[in-house]
Amino acid sequence: MALLKGKGAMTGVNLIAKVYKTGATKDGKSQYADVQLDARDPRGPEQTNLHLKSDRVTGEDGKVRYNNGAAYSTGQMEEIIKAAGPNTEPILNKDGNEVGTVYGFKGNVMPATRGTGLVVNTKSVKASEFKVDDKTLDNQFASMRAARQARAAAKESQAQAPTPEAEQEQAAEVDEPAVG
Repeated sequence: MALLKGKGAMTGVNLIAKVYKTGATKDGKSQYADVQLDARDPRGPEQTNLHLKSDRVTGEDGKVRYNNGAAYSTGQMEEIIKAAGPNTEPILNKDGNEVGTVYGFKGNVMPATRGTGLVVNTKSVKASEFKVDDKTLDNQFASMRAARQARAAAKESQAQAPTPEAEQEQAAEVDEPAVG
């Protein structure tokens, strides 16, 4: 889940929403959307998980998956779609059929009142600073992968670096005068 800390970190955030055609509820009152922090937003590059919501779920087959969808009312989805305007890109399955849409927009986020994660305050949405295209989702995954690799490399170098106590012991051994 995206971590937005500090004053103003949750305002004016460039976002993308992955909305699948199958994500509408049976009663038609809600739509599930996977809203993510846009990797090109200044808060994005160091994020190992750009999803606003990410719940770990164990399936019936015992495999662990992540549920990144949050329910938005039909009215809230209309606000997001209106804010995105022409800044959309179709989501295609492996056969090339359209299964959903990616919307690029900007808005304020807040902690979810029900469930976990963050949700978009749809009263604050407007056009994004970034254009979504057929590479946007690939760039999202690449950004998260790069952040995970950078974090792993930082942990690795931290583990290999001598501790301050070890450095002091080495310095103490060098500074002792030779007795002769």
